[in-house]
Amino acid sequence: MFNSRNPACRYPTGAVADCLPVHFKIDMPRDLHCSAARLLVRSDSTGEVQTLEMFWCGMNGDNHEWWECHFAAQTPDLYFYHFEVTTWRGVLNLHKGFGGEGTVMGSDTQEWQLTVYDRSFHTPEWPVGGVMYQIFPDRFFASGSPKKEVLEDRRLHADWTEQPEWKPNKKGEVTNSDYFGGDLPGIAEKLDYLQSLGVTCLYLNPIFEAHANHRYNTANYEKIDPLLGTEEDFRTLCSEAEKRGIRLLLDGVFSHTGSDSIYFNREGRYDTAGAYNSQESPYYPWYAFRRWPDDYACWWNFQTLPEVTETNPAYNAYINGKGGIVRRWLEAGASGWRLDVADELPDAFLDALRTAVKTEKPDALVLGEVWEDASTKSAYGKRRRYLLGGQLDSVMNYPFREAVLGFVRGEDPAQMMEMILNLLENYPPQVIRLLMNHIGTHDTERALTVLAGEPAEEHDRPWQAEATLTEEQRRLGVQRLKLASLMQFTLPGIPCIYYGDEAGMEGYKDPFNRGTYPWGRENAELLAWYRQLGKLRAVLSCLKEGRFTPLNADDHTIAYVREDSVDAVLVALNAGENPRTLYLPDEWRTAQPVFGEAPDRNCGLTLPPCSGAALVLQKHPSPSGPFPLGKPETPEEAVESIKDKIIENIERNPKIKNELLDFLKNI
Repeated sequence: MFNSRNPACRYPTGAVADCLPVHFKIDMPRDLHCSAARLLVRSDSTGEVQTLEMFWCGMNGDNHEWWECHFAAQTPDLYFYHFEVTTWRGVLNLHKGFGGEGTVMGSDTQEWQLTVYDRSFHTPEWPVGGVMYQIFPDRFFASGSPKKEVLEDRRLHADWTEQPEWKPNKKGEVTNSDYFGGDLPGIAEKLDYLQSLGVTCLYLNPIFEAHANHRYNTANYEKIDPLLGTEEDFRTLCSEAEKRGIRLLLDGVFSHTGSDSIYFNREGRYDTAGAYNSQESPYYPWYAFRRWPDDYACWWNFQTLPEVTETNPAYNAYINGKGGIVRRWLEAGASGWRLDVADELPDAFLDALRTAVKTEKPDALVLGEVWEDASTKSAYGKRRRYLLGGQLDSVMNYPFREAVLGFVRGEDPAQMMEMILNLLENYPPQVIRLLMNHIGTHDTERALTVLAGEPAEEHDRPWQAEATLTEEQRRLGVQRLKLASLMQFTLPGIPCIYYGDEAGMEGYKDPFNRGTYPWGRENAELLAWYRQLGKLRAVLSCLKEGRFTPLNADDHTIAYVREDSVDAVLVALNAGENPRTLYLPDEWRTAQPVFGEAPDRNCGLTLPPCSGAALVLQKHPSPSGPFPLGKPETPEEAVESIKDKIIENIERNPKIKNELLDFLKNI
């Protein structure tokens, strides 16, 4: 009778701008003798329900008839709707069922959602179609610059390959005070490597002065942590990255500070009087003391993380005002902010932060950490309005992570596809194109471990610390990770690689998922695969904002198409243990395979167990000729390619060639 994802029933589908009319049509069987139909729309913010009479508008074949109406929301909001129809059986309620379809069966009273956003809502262009890469700065690469003078009470590991400390000290505390020395100059040294992966945006976990290796306990927002480098190092990193088409996204931790900070100063490290030291401190009004100085509000009851009152005028001005923290670091070279625990930041603070960001740099990105469907997220008893146009540009996409990893591990493909389609229906298109699609972060187990290891909840921390994948598990994990990453790189949004996933890193949650990057010990097969995925993102127009059309979701298999006016890609994935053959529409008969094999003459695509395929169609001839992406290199081919490049460079440079010949003669 109705399907919210079918343009014949609802046009346009998905989220819409305010004041844009939405056309609703329901298809009623004639044998119900429908005499009236109504659309009931409820505003989420006011609770007001509008009843719109629907009109008979013609036959759909001999046995069905159409009823229709229009609805236009005048203000950005969430709206929830269902239908009432008067029939010979009485008044029937048409509610949302699986897949967006309408149902009058059972007791399910779920309503459809219509997200209406501000028509002036715009998001940056530069991230669209790119690749993000998340770096935990202490663990990526150490430049070798001297560190002794900035260690103080920090312990620097002697061996880069050691495991991070995880055991409590004698007081039963986990201090996170062990470091490996990764720094900003080290990241700058590896920019060519990041460019080889197709990276266009670097997301850095916190880099400001703090007294734990994760740096989520900020000590001074105005200063780069000395173990990471200086402000000059940061500016150089931004400048060098930009030369390679890479922008930087900073982590903004604004819901709390560290107790060991110039603002609170509980540990007495700083000469300034913090809120803990004096009620006359300029920082005292930032915090909520129940009884000064030891009883105060803190983040998730961690005494080392005192919460700030974000709406305090002085704090808000310090972060969001002219010359404040947000604008200062954008001026220094950053291209946006990722907001830690965005659901714990008040609306007024988020409004002010967006204004500050867009005033300083209109194309800067504001990305929020939200673990659920951000369009319906409630926090502190209030529905949040992150995505309606005045706050976030987009969010970290944890629901997609659940869908991707769930599918690859054998969960119901139809349910996993439904999770994807629900978000695509609920989010504004300008949010969708910037979704941070990750399959692992510093807060989750490594993707390889999730896909092939034993569930973390079945084992204690000592077991997790010692656990590594067996050779058989690792082979399976690599296969599954290739499948998951192919899906990750081709869904709407922007894929984000958690540093080292492309190298085959494994590990359970913090700190086991925060090991050091294994330079020189990478999994060559995975690395070649990720580089090929990066090339795919770079050359396909449809992966920027192309339509998403599901083709199949059953029996361990998912298939879908991304398409725009320039090109199209069909992605087919088999997570099962047996081969599957999918029969494709005829137009894909001549498609070029970039992953997997080409369809046979009957347009059947055979997928081996735990494998995927990507087929590309070009709608218009490319000026550069055929689609510029070959099959992925094997590790052996990659080595030969490197050899060829070395020889080619030697031949081009006579001086190097002569020096090499002299060297060979001497030995």
